[in-house]
Order: sequence, then structure tokens, then C-alpha cells
Amino acid sequence: MQTKILLPEDRIPKQWYNIIPDMPGPLAPVIHPGTMQPVSPDDLLPIFPMPLIEQEVSTQRWIDIPDEVREILRLWRPSPLFRAHRLEKALGTPAKIYYKYEGVSPAGSHKPNSAVPQAYYNKISGTKRIATETGAGQWGSSISLACQMFGLECTVYMVKVSYDQKPYRKSMMQLWGAEVIPSPSNRTHAGREILSRDPQSNGSLGIAISEAVEDAVSREDTRYALGSVLNHVCLHQTIIGLEAKEQMAMAGDYPDVVIGCHGGGSNFAGISFPFIADKANGKNVRVLALEPASCPTLTCGVYAFDYGDTAKMAPVAKMYTLGHDFMPPGIHAGGLRYHGASPLVSQLVNAGVVEARAVHQLACFEAAVLFSRSEGIIPAPESSHAIRGAVDEALKAKEEGKERTILFNLSGHGHVDMAAYDAYFAGELQDYEYPEESIKESLANLPKVG
Repeated sequence: MQTKILLPEDRIPKQWYNIIPDMPGPLAPVIHPGTMQPVSPDDLLPIFPMPLIEQEVSTQRWIDIPDEVREILRLWRPSPLFRAHRLEKALGTPAKIYYKYEGVSPAGSHKPNSAVPQAYYNKISGTKRIATETGAGQWGSSISLACQMFGLECTVYMVKVSYDQKPYRKSMMQLWGAEVIPSPSNRTHAGREILSRDPQSNGSLGIAISEAVEDAVSREDTRYALGSVLNHVCLHQTIIGLEAKEQMAMAGDYPDVVIGCHGGGSNFAGISFPFIADKANGKNVRVLALEPASCPTLTCGVYAFDYGDTAKMAPVAKMYTLGHDFMPPGIHAGGLRYHGASPLVSQLVNAGVVEARAVHQLACFEAAVLFSRSEGIIPAPESSHAIRGAVDEALKAKEEGKERTILFNLSGHGHVDMAAYDAYFAGELQDYEYPEESIKESLANLPKVG
């Protein structure tokens, strides 16, 4: 009855898994937002350092992790895999439930897995300062930590609704030396334009991305860093699934279904891509993405070319999108409030390799409370979506009287999200209806490509 399955430090993966060579069909081109032509590496240099651009388009299946990066990852990696015996008992299910716990990182989530290599590649490329955005603050705190470790300045544009809801995330970023600005702000043209139209704007990841990109391209010493969506971010996060595969083998088991919450796609890609590689080689494993019903990108969006940000400064990519103008409701899972999805995850959903499901906020908090009261860990609101998916799969196994092995990614803890739990227990949270009209209006403004 083993509960924790642990890998020693010398088993931290030495390479990341790049899914691009194993994708179902060729990738769609990335389009320059100004010329509406495919981007070249030179087009991206004002935004990213060359090593990350190379990783973004690489067709190598395995990419070496630099020793300098592994040295820092060793502070919390390998992360533990848990068998959720107590949750299984609480549900009365014949299913076996495992979870990979990424909340053991200093920032409390999976995000440092990409923040550290991004800071490293910027440092060796001569970058002095990083401009970035954050939703719930998980990415902002992670890149602040990584910049501190490599001696880089850091400016974070934090979505205003999360800036107000999660003050301790802001404190974490400041503790690690970052400047934190609520977005939309008066710092940038993009922010000022949004505020002129809506002075009370809650902000969104799309707006915050616009501000960070504008900031980055305005200074020669600054580059932009993104915590999700892009190919190189998904690449860095595969360290999660690679470890999990080894740990599942140590437990003498293999998942029937792999589950992750989904906003932009980074933690979902991290846990699922190494198992999708097995799926391509004949393994019968389902892969399930859980997203908020109030921002249902994969389940209600369209698969089309769209801008990655609201101000149309970021490259245009083919992805599932609700439209770059879409303003999601101010749910507490701020890290999942993004209008688009990773192009890689989107292509896999479109090809039927990945399943997607949308769930409401209250059902996710219900699952989070059950999990916390059985397993002891307080999950982040974002991660509660994956818990909801795992609980539903376990209850389905119970109803069918079938054994099933479930693996999900517990992508972060909720220690600085307690205001959300206070609101839940006070009955102040609500489920938002699917914002059909808002999405319809936003989708009318998709760019014309090709």
C-alpha cells in the first residue's frame, strides 16, 4: 500500500520530450501580426532569445536539459507521485487514483519548470530584463524566482482581477525582486486604450500579454517570457510526465486515463505529452483536458488562426480560440482565463487524440474540498479542475463496477488562494453561464489568414 512513489535526484530527466515529430500531421505556420505572412526567426528576435526560438520550431524528439538548469530543478525535482488511497476510500471506488504533485516547487506550482530554462537561455543570450504577464500569479512568481536566480530584472503585468483577489502572489513576486503592475495599466499604449474604453476592466491574460510584449519590444535590453501556450513551454513541462512514467512503472501500474486542467496548456502538456507518445505506439490510454465552463476554449471555441493577445501584437497561431477580444468572467481559477489554447494541444484535440471537458466553478471547489479533507493538500483553484475530472472518472468506474487507473496532475497548491475558499464557504461563489453572446461577438473579429 505504497503512498509516495519517489525518484532520487539522479533520476531527474536529462532531456525534454518534444512532441512535434510525433504530431498527427504537419504544424500550421505561425503568422506575423503585421504582415500576415509566416514568421521567420528574425521576426521573433525582439521578443525571444534565439535558443528558445530554436526550441519553438525544433523537430528533434529529445532536447538536452542544460546542467545549469538541472542544478536548480534539483531544489524540488523529482516531484512526488502519490497514490490517493484516502480519496479512493472516500469515493468508494474500485479505481486507483494517482496524482503528480507539482506544488512542492518554491513557487508552489509547475510553472518554474519552464521559468528556470527561460531565464537561463535569456541570461546566456545577453538579456538584462524580462517583461511578462501573469493570471493567477503562478507564472509571475515563478519567473520572478528564476530571474532572481540568474540576476535578471523582472517586470510582471498581473491581470487586475487576480491582482486584487490574490495579494500574496504579488507579495511573492516582490519578495523575489520583481516589479508587479496591475493590468490593464497606464504603463503601455495597449493598457491605456483598454482603460479608455472600460476604466473598471478586470483585465485578462490577452490584455496582460499585450502590455508585456509592448514593454519588451520597446527596450533593447528586454525580452518577453510566456508561461504557457508556446511549443517551448510545453517542451519544458514534459519533465512532469517523464518522471510520472518512471514512477508509475515503479508502482507496477500504468494509467487508463491521464488528466490535467487546461488554460493555455502548459501543465496539461507536461503531464500528458509523454503518455501521448505511448498512445502513438499502441498504448490504450485516454487523455483528458478539463477547462472552466466560463472560459470553454477547447469545448466551445473554434479551431482557427487568432492573435495570442488583445492588442494584436503577438504572433497569430492556429488554435482553439474564443476570440482575442473575449473577456472571461472573473473566476478564481485566474490561470485558466485565456481566450486561446496551445497550438499543439489544439491540434491534438482537433485530431481526436485528446478529449476536452468543461466544468463549473462550484463543482471544482466541491472536488477540491473533498480532496483536501481526504488527502490533506489544499489545491489551487486551477488544479481543482483536474481533481474534478479524476473524481468523475472514479465515480464512473464505481457505477460501472470496473477497475480503472487514473493519473492526474495536481499542478499547484492553494496556500495563497484562501480568499477563494473563504468565498466558497460563505456561499459567495457562483457558476457563470456559458457567455455565448460575448464569444459570438469576439469570434467575429478573427484575423483573415490565407
